Amino acid sequence: MDRSSGILMHLTSLPSEYGIGNMGREAYRFVDFLKAAKQTYWQILPINPPGYGDSPYQAFSAFAGNPYLIDPEQLIERGWLDRAALDAVQWGTRAEEVDFQALYQNRLRVLRQAWAAFRTKPPADFAEFVRQKAAWLDEYALFMAVKANFGDGPWTDWPADIRLHQPQAIAHWREALADEIEFQQFLQYCFFTQWQSLRAYARRQGIRIIGDIPIYVPLDSADVWAHPENFQLTRTRRPRVVAGCPPDGFNADGQYWGNPIYDWDRMEQTGFAWWIERLRAAGESFDVVRIDHFRGMESYWSIPAQNKTARRGAWIKGPGMKLVRAIKNGCPDTDFIAEDLGFLTPEVRALVKKSGFPGMKVLEFAFDPREPSNYLPHKYGTNCICYTGTHDNETLCQWCNAASPEVDAYARRYLKIKQSDDLADAIIKAGMQSKAALFVAQMQDYLRLGASARMNEPGRLLVSNWRWRMLPGAADEALAARIAALTEQADRA
Repeated sequence: MDRSSGILMHLTSLPSEYGIGNMGREAYRFVDFLKAAKQTYWQILPINPPGYGDSPYQAFSAFAGNPYLIDPEQLIERGWLDRAALDAVQWGTRAEEVDFQALYQNRLRVLRQAWAAFRTKPPADFAEFVRQKAAWLDEYALFMAVKANFGDGPWTDWPADIRLHQPQAIAHWREALADEIEFQQFLQYCFFTQWQSLRAYARRQGIRIIGDIPIYVPLDSADVWAHPENFQLTRTRRPRVVAGCPPDGFNADGQYWGNPIYDWDRMEQTGFAWWIERLRAAGESFDVVRIDHFRGMESYWSIPAQNKTARRGAWIKGPGMKLVRAIKNGCPDTDFIAEDLGFLTPEVRALVKKSGFPGMKVLEFAFDPREPSNYLPHKYGTNCICYTGTHDNETLCQWCNAASPEVDAYARRYLKIKQSDDLADAIIKAGMQSKAALFVAQMQDYLRLGASARMNEPGRLLVSNWRWRMLPGAADEALAARIAALTEQADRA
C-alpha cells in the first residue's frame, strides 16, 4: 500500500431525500469530493442488510446487499417506479439522522411497486445475475421470504421442519413463496447493479473503496440457518457458546455480543471454504477488505450461551495462520486490513505481523499519560493504518472536549502545541504526517462535529447508533481544498 489517505463515512450517512444515504447522486458527488480533496480511499461500513438494532454488523446475510441503500431515483429512470410513490412517503423529519422506523414501514412497500413494474419485462441480465449469485442468493432469498411469511420473526421461532432446514420443507416453501423469493432476488439485482456502477465510477476517479467484514455473523442470519454445520450449535440449532469481549476498564461485565461462534475445526476440514467464498464475494465489491476483530482469529472469548453477561468466559485458540494462509491462497488479488484493536497479547501481535496485513492505530487511544501507548505516532512502522477514531469511537471534537486536564496537557506536550492551538486539528495533522502507509479520518472529524454525530457506542443498544447523516452541502469546495492542502503537505497525494 502506497503512502496515501482516505475518509471514513458510511453510505447511510450521505445526504438524501429518502431517509437514508444511498448509491445515488450524493454518493457520486462524495467520490468527486474525495478526488478534489486528493484522497485515495473511501472507507465504509458493512453493506449487508441490517438486522437487530439496525446495525450493519448484525446482518441477515454476509453476502447480500442492504436494500435501504438502493437509489430510488435510478429505479424511476428505468421506468420501474413513479415519483409519486416516493413523494407520498414521509421519510423522516431530520436531515441529520436516519429514521429507521420510517424506512422499515415504507421502503420495501415502495420497492415492491418497482418490482411489479420490473417483472412485466425483466432485463435480459436478470436471470444471469440470479445464476451467478446462486451459491448464496438461493438460500438468502428463501430465508427472507420465509422470514416475511412468519412476521419477520427470527428463524429460531419457525416451525421445526423449516427451522431445521429439512428438504421437504425447503421444497414446499420454495414453491409456496415463489413470488416473494423473486422479489428478494430483484432487490439484490438492483443493489449490486447500482453498487458496481458506483464502484466503477470511483475507480475511474482514482478512489479505492475499503469495505468492512465483521468476523462473526448473527444467529438470525441466512448463513447460520442454511449452514449450521459451520457453527457451534446444539442439535436443536441453539448456540452452545457465543462471542463477546471480557471485562475491561471500560465495562465491568465485558461485551456480550451473542453471535454464535464458528466450529473452526470443521471449517478447517473444508479448507475454510465458507470463509474463502465470503471473502471472494467481498473482493468483488471492494478494493480493500478490513477484517473486523482480527484478534479473534488468534483466540476468541467464548461465553456459555446461557450466561447473561460476558463476565464468565474463556479464551479459546482460533485458527490463526491456517486461516490466514487459506485467505491468501484463496483471495490473492484482494488487499486486507487487520482490525487488531482490543485486548492484544504477544500472540495476537505475532499473528498480525506474520500475516503481513497492516494493523490499525487509533489516535484517540494514544494520549493517556498513565499508559504510554504504541498508538503514539512516533512508534508507528509503515505497515499500518492510522485513524483519528473509528465508527465505534467518539468523534474527534467530542473526544477533545471530554479529555481530562491531564490528557489534554499530555497531548499538547507531545504534539508541541500551545493551549490556544486547536487540539483536534493538531491530531489530524499528526496522523497525516505519521509514517503509517494510510491515514484515515472520520468525515465527522473534518466537519468538526461533536457528540451528536457519533456513529456507534459499542456494546450498547442505543436509538442514536448508526443514525448520523451529513447535511447537504457540508462537503464543499472549501473543505476539499483544506483537506487537499493537508494531504499534499504530508506527501500523501
